[in-house]
Amino acid sequence: MTAPSAISLSELSLRIASAINPEPSLQGVWVVAETSDVRVSAHCYLELIEKDPASGQPLARLRANIWRNNFMRLSAAFTAATGDRFASGIKVMVKVNVNYHPAFGLSANITDIDPSYTLGDLLQRRREILARLSAEGIIDLNRELQWPDTPLHIAVISARDAAGYGDFIHQLYSSPSRLAFRVSLFPATMQGATAPASIISALERIAAEEDRWDGVVIIRGGGATSDLAAFEDYDLAANIAQFPLPVIIGIGHERDVTVLDFVANMRVKTPTAAAEWLISRGEEALDRLDRLATLIYTYASELLSGSRQQLARIEATLPHLPQAALVRASTRLSRLGQSIADNAVSRLRPDYSRLDVLGERVASAATARLDRSNSRLDRLSEMIGLLSPSATLARGYSITRVDGHAVTSASDIPAGAIITTTLSDGTLTSTVN
Repeated sequence: MTAPSAISLSELSLRIASAINPEPSLQGVWVVAETSDVRVSAHCYLELIEKDPASGQPLARLRANIWRNNFMRLSAAFTAATGDRFASGIKVMVKVNVNYHPAFGLSANITDIDPSYTLGDLLQRRREILARLSAEGIIDLNRELQWPDTPLHIAVISARDAAGYGDFIHQLYSSPSRLAFRVSLFPATMQGATAPASIISALERIAAEEDRWDGVVIIRGGGATSDLAAFEDYDLAANIAQFPLPVIIGIGHERDVTVLDFVANMRVKTPTAAAEWLISRGEEALDRLDRLATLIYTYASELLSGSRQQLARIEATLPHLPQAALVRASTRLSRLGQSIADNAVSRLRPDYSRLDVLGERVASAATARLDRSNSRLDRLSEMIGLLSPSATLARGYSITRVDGHAVTSASDIPAGAIITTTLSDGTLTSTVN
C-alpha cells in the first residue's frame, strides 16, 4: 500500500493564512457579540461569544484583541457613552479584522467599537435585578448585618472538590495565629443552570441551624466569565440579601463582578482573600486582647507599687499611731465630759422647777380624784344593797323554781309539778294541783 503524501503543520497553517488574511470579506467587518474574559495589560485580550437565547449556551467563540494604541481611545469613548467600563458580559458591536497566524491561530483584531449599541444581556439583567431588589427594600439588608468580633464558626458553600475551597481551607488553617476555626462545607453546584437552586438549598440548610454559625462564605475559583452567568439570578440574590447571617462572596477573579457582589455583606476577590479577611478579623480581636492584657498588667503593677509604698509609710508611722490616738481621744473625751456636765446642769435646772410644780399638781389632783371615787363607790354600794335578791325578798317578794329554774309565768308550770318557793326567811316545797 502506497503511503499517503503529507505536509507539515506549518505548511497547512500557511495555506490557511493565505486563504484567510487576504480575504476582503473578513477585513473591517462589524460583528455583534458578547464580551467574555476581558483582560487588560498593555493590550486588551478577550473572547467574543454568541449564546443560544434559549439555553444561554455558547454557539460561537472567537479570540480577539485590541492593541494598546487603540484600546485607550476606544475604552474611554465607550465609558463616556455608556457609563460602564469595557468589561466582560457586555453585548457590543465591534469592527474586526480577522487574521490567522501560524503560531497563534485564528484571532480578530478589533479596530473600532460602536458605543451606541445596547449593553449586553448580562449587564442589563443585572441592572434589572438590582432595581427590583432596591424597589423591594431588601438590597441592603445583608450588608447592614454586623460580624462578631471573632467569627470562628463559618458555613461554606462551594463545590465539594473545588480548588477554591481547598485554597480557602489551607489558608485558614495554616495561619500562624492558629485561630480555632470551625468550618463546615455545605456542598452545592457552582456552575450551570442548576447552580442558583443548589446554592439556595445550601443556604436553607444553614438557616435551619443558624445559631451554630457566625457567617457564611460562598466561594468559587476562577474560570471563564461566561461561567459566572449562574450568579446573575434574582432568586439567589434575594435569598442572600435577606439571609439572617452576614455573607461573604468570593467568586471568580478580582475583575469578575456578579449581582451577588451588590447584595452580600462583603465581596472579596478570591476564596483565599475570604480566608485572609476572617483571619485578620480574629487577629484584630487577639491584638485587642493583648493590648488589654498589657494595660491590665501595667495598671496592676502600678497599683501594687503604689500599695507597697503606702504600706511602707504605714509601717513607719504605725507604732506611734495608737499612743497619739489615745491622747487625742482622751483629750476629746475630757472636753466632751465637761461640756456634757455644763450643758446638763443648765438644761436640767428649768426641768427641776417644772417637776416640782407638776408634783404638787399631781398630788392635789390624785387626792381630789380619790375623794370622788370613794363617794361614787358609797353610792354604788347603797344601790347594790337595795337591788340585791335578799332585799327584794324582804319586801314581800318570793322566787318560784321548777327543777332549779326560775318560773315567771303560771303557764310554765304543769299540773303535778313540784315547785320550790324561796322567801326571805326560808324555802317551801309544793305540789301543783
